[in-house]
Amino acid sequence: MSVFLARGYGAAFVLVISAQGAFADVNAQEVWDDWKTYLSGTGYDVGGSESLSGGTLTVTDVTMAMPIPDEDATVGMSLPEIQFVENGDGTVNVLFPKEFPLTISFKGDGDEGSGELIYTHDGSPMLVSGDAQNMSYDYASPLVEIALGKVMADGEAMPEGMVKATISLTDVVTKTNMKIGDIRSYDQNMTAASLNYDFGAKEPGGSDGGSAKGSLQGVSFGGTSSIPMGLDFADITAMLASGFAFDGAFSYTGGSASMSGVDGGDTFGLETSSDGGKLAVAMGNGQLSYDLSQLATAINVTSSDLPFPVSLSLAEYGAKLAMPIAKSDSEQDFALGLTLRDFAVPDMLWGMVDPTGVLSHEPATVELDLSGKGKLLFDLFDPAAMEAVDRGNQEPGELNALSVNNLLVSAAGAKLSGTGDFTFNNDDLASFDGMPAPTGSANLTLVGANVLMDKLISMGLMSDSDAMGARMMMGMLAVPGDGEDTLKSKLEITDDGQILANGQRIK
Repeated sequence: MSVFLARGYGAAFVLVISAQGAFADVNAQEVWDDWKTYLSGTGYDVGGSESLSGGTLTVTDVTMAMPIPDEDATVGMSLPEIQFVENGDGTVNVLFPKEFPLTISFKGDGDEGSGELIYTHDGSPMLVSGDAQNMSYDYASPLVEIALGKVMADGEAMPEGMVKATISLTDVVTKTNMKIGDIRSYDQNMTAASLNYDFGAKEPGGSDGGSAKGSLQGVSFGGTSSIPMGLDFADITAMLASGFAFDGAFSYTGGSASMSGVDGGDTFGLETSSDGGKLAVAMGNGQLSYDLSQLATAINVTSSDLPFPVSLSLAEYGAKLAMPIAKSDSEQDFALGLTLRDFAVPDMLWGMVDPTGVLSHEPATVELDLSGKGKLLFDLFDPAAMEAVDRGNQEPGELNALSVNNLLVSAAGAKLSGTGDFTFNNDDLASFDGMPAPTGSANLTLVGANVLMDKLISMGLMSDSDAMGARMMMGMLAVPGDGEDTLKSKLEITDDGQILANGQRIK
């Protein structure tokens, strides 16, 4: 069912939670007609009985369904009633019932099922303003909750309490500006005091099961999107080519979560907390990007397979990715980043490998920041092209340039840092055994390596011969730096394929 939701359900649900305000004239019929036009344009069949009386348009038995032929399934939702009430000042209030089910049904491969998501709020209206080409929505509620309701599989209801799922938002304020045309543009903002979730599953008649609970505070979202009419969510390549794009960022000021599970005699527990984080995602114009980060993360793990509880902490962790997703004969930018800053493990874990405290137990840090240019030679979301790549009938791409903007690895008292820049000749695949021939240089600094190896030898974790080989290699590639136990190295690859270390040719 997750595939069905991703492809179709979100398009309809946007209309339930959208928001913002402006001042012009719009009437009830224009708002409902625009909803029908939008939903029909994204593949939905829309139904409902309309009744207009005294400036109030009431639509009963509302249905929104999207067939997915390849999956032999239908996704959508139904509402008993929606009212569009003209306020007399050129604005319209949209009223939903305080509680109503969003329904999902599917069938295929001999299976069929359905489910309900119960949407609950305080009944606050959604204010629509603007005009027929520029509508704005404004909505606020002290509580919005979505909970899993009745689930049917092959005509039978899932036993009560077997699965539960609830997501709620408190003190919600949402704002959306929408410009209507062949391509609709949205500018959206949302804030909430908290986001809470509670998921669980239990074996019928048994004790096995699991649960996950959590809360985020100070939640906010801001983003823009462009949605062309006639959108086909099943064909992502065509969807992107027709102008679909989004760029949004979700953030929070703090959070906590807990998970637990029981499987026979095995138990597991996980608790986490943080001081906030963000997730930014963008797709469009042939590019896809992610940027994830979280601050002051604490993790506590208990398990029947572990002799004692394990506590870990991170001052910051993050990951970023920017990459092309559309075929192009021109160079395209890409980037990759990873941050694990001040990663600390408890002394009990250190005691298993270093009971006498020979090594430095300071928190470890790993930072990597890469950027570059390349060519993607196929459309990433084209199934036929992906299959051709898997079979070796299609080259996936070309690497043209790579920059190491930052490299830092610090652990157990040693630290490696560096930067570098390289270009690649894709016409020369012979000089480096099938890899495009690189040209460029990297500057590296290594601090504390000799002291670390001495300590590892004293602990019996490294042999004298292994240390001697490592020191010989460092002597070939590096020269003494400015500080004690410091080595530095400049590695160069020339246009004619030579490899130099600090000006000395090694290949």
